[in-house]
Amino acid sequence: MAIHFDKALGLHADALKLRGDRTKLLASNLANETTPGYQARDIDFASSLAGALDAAAGGLSLETGGTETLYRVPNHPAQDGNTVELGVEQAAFSQNVSDFQTSLAFINMKLRGLKQAIEG
Repeated sequence: MAIHFDKALGLHADALKLRGDRTKLLASNLANETTPGYQARDIDFASSLAGALDAAAGGLSLETGGTETLYRVPNHPAQDGNTVELGVEQAAFSQNVSDFQTSLAFINMKLRGLKQAIEG
């Protein structure tokens, strides 16, 4: 009897991949805070995860552009055209890290459960 980890872990594996890519985008926003004309980007996590779970989509394909990158609309636009707002980006990054840790904890619990079931 084979164990299919993609089925055993459910949506948490896809969520972890998506959170990792979102972390890269948010880190890029923070790094380019002072770059004139830089447009802050983000991912709509809920719709991207829903697309990953859709059987017709064939799973999450981040490498082929499966997730749509959106541009963030600033609350207070800068004169140099940069749309990165430090407080907004730091809050989004912090929340994403917390959500990443939560997804990782769920995967860890699932794997511990599988290990316990195998060992008996």
